[in-house]
This record gives sequence, C-alpha cells and structure tokens, in this order.
Amino acid sequence: MIRAGKALRFTPNEVKDYRSLGIDFAGTRTQDDVEQALGRWAQTLVDERPDLLDKIALEMAKAKGVRPPPSLDLVVSDEPSAGSPGQS
Repeated sequence: MIRAGKALRFTPNEVKDYRSLGIDFAGTRTQDDVEQALGRWAQTLVDERPDLLDKIALEMAKAKGVRPPPSLDLVVSDEPSAGSPGQS
C-alpha cells in the first residue's frame, strides 16, 4: 500500500492478494474506502461463515494480547478449565 497524505493506493499484486481473501480493494483511495471494504468483507463473513469470523476475532485478540469479545469467551481455550468434569 502506498500512502500520500490521506490518499491510498494498492499495487495490482496487493489487490490480487486481498481479493483471494475475499476483500475487494479495487478503487480504494482513502482510509474510509478501506474501512468500507473491510466492513463489507466482515458482513459477508457474518452472513456466510460466522465460524471463520469467530476464529479471526480470536486470533486477532490473541495477537494483541487482549480479551476477545464476550460472545467468544466460551471458545477462547481448547484446554479444559481446572473445574471441568474429568479433571483430578
């Protein structure tokens, strides 16, 4: 991505790479355009693959070292908690 003041430009290869993820940055020229494109992508995930969006949100929270949204707390860890049945 190339920035010049408030203007943004994506190289053709970046557009192709992002498109392979389902994100359309073609014609994106400003930060607002980027936010709109990401919003459309996230809404598509909500509609089509909510499980994948949950995984993405969990990984983002983990990478940032923050707690995930409360709706995802139930699946944060694959490890059983100390109070789980079957634990000694």
